[in-house]
Amino acid sequence: MRMSEYEPLDDDLAALAVEVFRMLADGTRIRLLWALTAGELDVGTLAAKLGKPQPTVSQHLAKLRMARLVRARREGAQVFYSLENEHVLRLVMDGVYNAEHAQPGTPRHHADSDLRVVR
Repeated sequence: MRMSEYEPLDDDLAALAVEVFRMLADGTRIRLLWALTAGELDVGTLAAKLGKPQPTVSQHLAKLRMARLVRARREGAQVFYSLENEHVLRLVMDGVYNAEHAQPGTPRHHADSDLRVVR
């Protein structure tokens, strides 16, 4: 499907998309997903990166996992998390990059590139 074509969403798919956006409507969860754009991390490392208690991070990760935004992999006593798929990666990166455009100056993601800012 080309981007210029329109296909209406059915109610069930729209409801699932709303749930995805609801999960993204939290600063801690956005920061967790952003940290995972660099690759798989364990809960302790994520907690340290965010400066949050490990139980808090675990609760947020459980919600993200139920929403199928992250996946978990157990290795012994440790649990490692990663983004569920490339669509989540693009969603998170595009959301953060779009937010950077709302700030004054050149967005960080354009600072080291030849891309021109679109306003």
